[in-house]
Amino acid sequence: MSHDTAPKLSAIVTAPADWYVDPALWQVERRKVFAGNWQFLCHESDVEAPRQWRADVLAGYPVVAVRGDDGVLRGFHNVCRHRAGPLVKDEAGVCDGHLTCEYHGWKYMLDGRLRMARDFGAASDFDPREYGLFPIRLAVWRGLVFAGLNEVLPDLDEELKPLDARLGVLDWSGFRVGLRRSHLLDCNWKTYVENYLEGYHVPNVHPSLDAEILSDQYKVTVDGKVALHEVPPRSQDAVYDGVWAWLWPNVAINVYQRGLMIERMSPVGHDNTRLDYTYLTPGGEKVAAETLAMSDQVTAEDKWIAERVQENLNAGVYRTGRLSPKHEIAVAAFQTWVRDALEI
Repeated sequence: MSHDTAPKLSAIVTAPADWYVDPALWQVERRKVFAGNWQFLCHESDVEAPRQWRADVLAGYPVVAVRGDDGVLRGFHNVCRHRAGPLVKDEAGVCDGHLTCEYHGWKYMLDGRLRMARDFGAASDFDPREYGLFPIRLAVWRGLVFAGLNEVLPDLDEELKPLDARLGVLDWSGFRVGLRRSHLLDCNWKTYVENYLEGYHVPNVHPSLDAEILSDQYKVTVDGKVALHEVPPRSQDAVYDGVWAWLWPNVAINVYQRGLMIERMSPVGHDNTRLDYTYLTPGGEKVAAETLAMSDQVTAEDKWIAERVQENLNAGVYRTGRLSPKHEIAVAAFQTWVRDALEI
């Protein structure tokens, strides 16, 4: 007679459906989740030359990173101090040594100081030294540029130590951007993130991916604010290398056999999410066709299921569920981190 002596873990109750449908949470999350944590902005090769800049919108905050003539990479809110005009209007470019507002032509040095308030007129109470650009913090890890909007931020290197330990001496120094793609999803950002954080759904939702990996050996571990996915590929010819990593609050690193893809899960409102994909390849070579085909198929399948889940959350029937102690520990951790950040 056999006895099952293994301790049974608790099936944690999920976060309430209100988290995913309440429009009021969006502005709170912008301030308490995204402004207070590091977000992926670009690859270092995007801004490697003096006067080269790249702009983006991070959880509703327009930002720009620019390399100065002194070689220093700096970041600012893409917001003029005059009347909130944009400093740049495209995604990337090279400036003339200044950032010039597209609205009224105020001109800023690349260290953020106001150089000229064009045709402003004499004013006794206006000191240009008090109207420099709003700065943001930048940090670089393995060639990836992260932006932090608040003055107080976690130590990025410390947060990424678990991933550094897993990657070891893997060299990304020769990688450059091979391709960028974006996908818009009609769902709350948390709905999509939670889908990413577990492999429980792979056999049901991703038949092509399931055929490439040994999904019964799919393992997710949580170390600090990193969720590490590992699963053995079925063969050496598999597109994926069997490693996915996710960093709080919304960045994933998907490792392929040749290159990798940085995935930013960008909330653009309470009910829309944009997936920004940056494919990095050796020397910026063309992304392999089989890599793109697999990436596109898995994305389409995740889009479909995340949007159906969101529709059901919006319907108001489902309130809470239970999380699998075997497969959904990263989902449970994520919900705890959201709860802690929002203080709810």
